[in-house]
Amino acid sequence: MKKKILVTGGAGFVGSHLCERLSQNSNYEVYSLDNYFTGSKDNHVPNVTYIKGNTSDISELIIFNPDMVYHLGEYSRVEQSFDDIEKVWEYNKNGIFAVLEFVRKSGCKILYAGSSTKFGDGGLGRSASPYAWTKASNTELVENYGAWFNIPYAITYFYNVYGSREIQTGKYATLIALFKEKMKNDETLTIVSPGTQKRNFTHIDDIIDGLVLVGENGYGDEFGIGSEEAFSILEVAQMYDGKIEMLPERRGNRMTAEVISDKTKALGWEPKRKLADYIEEGRKNDWKE
Repeated sequence: MKKKILVTGGAGFVGSHLCERLSQNSNYEVYSLDNYFTGSKDNHVPNVTYIKGNTSDISELIIFNPDMVYHLGEYSRVEQSFDDIEKVWEYNKNGIFAVLEFVRKSGCKILYAGSSTKFGDGGLGRSASPYAWTKASNTELVENYGAWFNIPYAITYFYNVYGSREIQTGKYATLIALFKEKMKNDETLTIVSPGTQKRNFTHIDDIIDGLVLVGENGYGDEFGIGSEEAFSILEVAQMYDGKIEMLPERRGNRMTAEVISDKTKALGWEPKRKLADYIEEGRKNDWKE
């Protein structure tokens, strides 16, 4: 019998890559649940069953008992979360309760994708934005469900993921994709002040390596998946060698975050890709994927 694997957010940036990797395992049947808020049908990959809907409705939409749930399908932007607080609550708070109840009744393991904002600025980052607080408090709820109902769980933390299928334009664009798109169009690179805020940019392939490894072998909290190389936003812009414009400071913009990856490395994970190489490859290909 094949194992049934459910990925929430499976049509999104990270989720689609995870679905793609899992679908290559002949022992798995892979399913995606996504509301397509930031996900896209363009991210669909072969051998995955796609189901449209919110995670808050998971018990009505998923009519089978999976062997494993990768819960990636939550709202995931910091600065925008102040304006989107109703969506943040619906997708992150209503969603996590519904997913945990579904997992409890199904009797399967859950891997929860937490947020490294929880560790930002010495721990102060956990309450710096609606997004950060919901994600941090959700990790506590996952832990509590594990203790209350004996649910097997693992909690991972991503650090500034970049790579193919990033959102390149609009309100929800991510930094590396945005810079690449601006360079392609010969536009100025905009940086939120002060520009010295540091990030641990981690390639999508390294993230997926870690996710699959932790999903199969990890239990408990603090499975960080992040490159130890840290760059300020200004340093990243200078790697692109483009014109730079500074923007005013914004709420929720943490300065640093500690990479906590010892438990992930103990399973055999190591980051293999470097941001500088990715930018150089993009330059050679005229900023195309």
